[in-house]
Amino acid sequence: MSTELSYSPRTGSATPGPTHSTPAEVEAAVAAAARAAGGVASAAPAERRGWLEALAAALEADVDRLVAIADEESALGGPRLRGELAKAAANARYYGAVSAGGAWLGARVQRSDADGGLDLRRVNVPLGPVAVFGASNFPFQFGTVGHDTCSAIAAGCPVVVKAHPAHPRLTIALAEAAIAALESAGAPAGTLSVVVGFDAGLSLVDAPAIAAVGFTGSQRGGLALVERAARREVPIPVFAEMGTVNPVVVTPAGVGRIAQVAAGFVESFTLGAGQFCTKPGLLLAPRGSGAVEAVGEQVRAHEGAWLLTAGIAGAYREGISELEGSGAEVIAAGSGPDAGYAATATVLRVDPADLRRGSRLVEECFGPAALVAEYDTVEQVLEVLTRMQPSLAGSVFGGGAGDVDLPAVVARLSAQAGRVIVDGWPTGVACADAMHHGGPWPATSRPEATSVGAHALDRFTRPVCYQDVPDAALPPALQDANPWRLPVEADHTQA
Repeated sequence: MSTELSYSPRTGSATPGPTHSTPAEVEAAVAAAARAAGGVASAAPAERRGWLEALAAALEADVDRLVAIADEESALGGPRLRGELAKAAANARYYGAVSAGGAWLGARVQRSDADGGLDLRRVNVPLGPVAVFGASNFPFQFGTVGHDTCSAIAAGCPVVVKAHPAHPRLTIALAEAAIAALESAGAPAGTLSVVVGFDAGLSLVDAPAIAAVGFTGSQRGGLALVERAARREVPIPVFAEMGTVNPVVVTPAGVGRIAQVAAGFVESFTLGAGQFCTKPGLLLAPRGSGAVEAVGEQVRAHEGAWLLTAGIAGAYREGISELEGSGAEVIAAGSGPDAGYAATATVLRVDPADLRRGSRLVEECFGPAALVAEYDTVEQVLEVLTRMQPSLAGSVFGGGAGDVDLPAVVARLSAQAGRVIVDGWPTGVACADAMHHGGPWPATSRPEATSVGAHALDRFTRPVCYQDVPDAALPPALQDANPWRLPVEADHTQA
């Protein structure tokens, strides 16, 4: 039986990890999730909140061991990983609270005296078992017990996680802790399970009982899952968050802040060794603003770090070469460690005219690399933005509320980004009710969906309308007695 190896990014050395799941083991995990689906869906949202609070407490109780494993497999460092685990626990509690609040159910009762006296009741119901493919770059917040897993359970869906090859030992450790916590809190057996290996992941997507897929990662991986799920006898939705180049615009009125913007830009695109899907990848600044020089100075003083995997490190080096081959010029590079999967920060200058559809220059280079382009007019900036791939986020730095160019830039970014930020950086996504972490294709496979925030639950539900159904046969959220004590929108139309 083959084994998923666990690698150290600092040295490149391998440690045996968990064994790959057999077809029978994948089938058993999916079957357990299918058996649990009814119990998870019928549990009161307040009960699901208790499950997720127990999961959060289990993470916090095991922080030292989990962070140690995560650091061995990611080289992200203890302080960063401790903070991320704390946020993952807080996120689990957040999704439990969202579930208990009930707004995501969209429960509505409408009675009409017309047409024979219709009684219509609508509510969102859980889809069923969800397959989750977590991210390499956020092993806690977007991994085994991350946003996808917790929002799916909050919405009433059991989850089968596919272990990530970048941190297989951590995946198993997290799964074991989470499964024990969920079951001790009363969640049905099979609410959460894990499978290991590339083939196991494909089998998971093919399994008839799987009703949806959550994915965070590369365009190549996400699009492969989208295509595979579409070929099923019964196609299922794949909510793939893939990321692209997130642009940053400095308006003419913002030129006086160029030193501050340059420092923030470098800090943002090198955060986590540039391995954020929200990393700003392109800075557009007025010609003569000094942006190229200011960014270059910051990059030369930057110390590099390790990338997560050998594949990511190789793709980063290849990406820099491809950017140069497409017309970009390296203007500065930082320093970095020599061993393992090390990478140095790199900034390249590009002419705005070369930023066009089909060019490598408008594609993401995952890692601590970014482009700087100097423009002549705001109209040129607006035209360049239309040639960029749609993105998760876009930022604008201007001259304040009275900046005459700000509305046009914000409007253009709004047409092709899921989140628009003024005077701030896209790295860092708040887990909040109004957050949208998504974007038009190919930033995500479903532009209406968010993988973070209260509306993350919407991905794993579908609406059902009940017409003239007796009260006893209705789901609890629609019954007259409202046993779950959740908000219901009601109206009565007279003939």
